Amino acid sequence: MPVCAYVEMMDGLQPHGAAWDQVAQALANRRPDILVMNEMPFGQWLARKENFAMVDARQSVEIHEAGIAALAALNIPAVITSRPTLLAERLVNEAIVIENGQIRPLHTKTYLPQEPGWSEVSWFSRGDGHFNIQNICGLGVGVLLCTELMFNEHARQYGRRGADLIAVPRATGSARESWITAGKMASIASGSYVVSSNRIGQSGDGPMFGGGGFAIAPGGDLVGQTQTGSAIMLIDIDPQVSARQRQEYPCYVDELHDAVGLEVP
Repeated sequence: MPVCAYVEMMDGLQPHGAAWDQVAQALANRRPDILVMNEMPFGQWLARKENFAMVDARQSVEIHEAGIAALAALNIPAVITSRPTLLAERLVNEAIVIENGQIRPLHTKTYLPQEPGWSEVSWFSRGDGHFNIQNICGLGVGVLLCTELMFNEHARQYGRRGADLIAVPRATGSARESWITAGKMASIASGSYVVSSNRIGQSGDGPMFGGGGFAIAPGGDLVGQTQTGSAIMLIDIDPQVSARQRQEYPCYVDELHDAVGLEVP
């Protein structure tokens, strides 16, 4: 069965130098099949600033291009993360998977916060609202980018479409428990494994990121968290376990439009 790694990566991560070499070596030692990275993992967090600036946007795009090359060089079969992409003088936050050195777009972030430290509406255009299952390493995989985890209807629909794994790249603050609760609910609603990674550390003049990557088994049990000294963790993803859980309550309960004898206006 595929082994999935989840992490907490330092804010301002660079895709080169001694710190990156340590990350690359640690991942090489663990040899995961899938790596879930945090959301837009390289360089400074753009949304710490309230107003869009093209020079900063271009710098973030450039460092993520270098970062994706560095991730591809790790020779991990699949790396799930996100990147900023310029689109019509704005950015989108695009979830991607890197497979055998090739980049495959998954979807663009749809739910965007706007508050101090996370002024994402100022920087990014919203995605199209498409949340599709992808085949990654033989698993059905859905991706929820950070705030999207808080909208449980998408986790449920991923489960109904056969998701074994929901990957959640994040860039969140110190309130770990609310994110773990959201991850547990996503797993309960979908029957899927939920695996999330996060930034950690102070973002210059921006927010303090809380780390706390986590893994939740189908049905909602928290089975692991990253922490100081354990920044990379592993979990086996057993598709038979998720398939069984999708037949259990509440996953099997019909949607309104599936229910026999009910009229839907």
